[in-house]
Amino acid sequence: MPDLQLPAPAKLNLFLRILGRREDGYHRLQTLFQLLDFGDQLDFELRADSEISVDAGSLQIPLRENLIYRAAHLLQQKTGCTGGAHIRLHKNLPLGGGIGGGSSDAATTLLGLNQLWQCHLTLDELAQLGRQLGADVPVFVRGRTAWAEGIGEVLTPVVTETRHYLVLVPDCQVSTAAVFDDPRLTRDSTPITLAHLRDRRLDSEWLEEYSGNDCQPLVESLYPAVRAAREWLQQFARAHLTGTGACVFAAFDAAHTAESILAKAPAGWRGFVAAGVQESPAHRQLKAVSKITGA
Repeated sequence: MPDLQLPAPAKLNLFLRILGRREDGYHRLQTLFQLLDFGDQLDFELRADSEISVDAGSLQIPLRENLIYRAAHLLQQKTGCTGGAHIRLHKNLPLGGGIGGGSSDAATTLLGLNQLWQCHLTLDELAQLGRQLGADVPVFVRGRTAWAEGIGEVLTPVVTETRHYLVLVPDCQVSTAAVFDDPRLTRDSTPITLAHLRDRRLDSEWLEEYSGNDCQPLVESLYPAVRAAREWLQQFARAHLTGTGACVFAAFDAAHTAESILAKAPAGWRGFVAAGVQESPAHRQLKAVSKITGA
């Protein structure tokens, strides 16, 4: 039995605006990260030595390029921890899907090993480490559905209405770097503000007004499978691209509605239905473990 099992949840970008490009090449953006109750799972086992090993299943990623390994190694370097761990990944989220799979895996690794190795880093410190691994890692470390600015690391927790999301997974992997480097990408969207919102609650009417993804036209021109998936889903509800990845999604009030539509998808198409959550399932699991162990 593993010493600790934690989920690594998916996210959706309910909207994404690209405001400009910084001198360092990163893009200024505004987005809304919606966490989901579906994702990968990581199993952690303590080792008697200080080595870090990763079983990534069928994923053909060199160990030192694997975000799980890099997160664990970075935590060792930051804290001087001499503990080791074997980490097994149960992969449910697609690569290049724009739903945060690798970033979420890295964040769950930081959270899990911070607990097992008793590093005692705060969420702020873990989020700073996570930023070194990728712009999306901090939102998973902090574990709240959030409004994001900057390059995605300036986070403000928000409350969204409970919705169920049908996510379609086209048969392609979208390169984030290629999308952000393409000169055709929109980079001059007008910023919007949270200032007028009461209690930082975003209702579906507000989201419908500001929904959209500046990367969507470019991604659909480069990857026809993405356009086909969105146009099919658009028959049933407003459908959008998430992040810079391949996945497209639509929101529904009831899970059974989303599931019935997924059942109608053309043969060979993949997808899943998940509920939006305010708190990361990884955080909820860690709280439960802490209560059991008295940590």
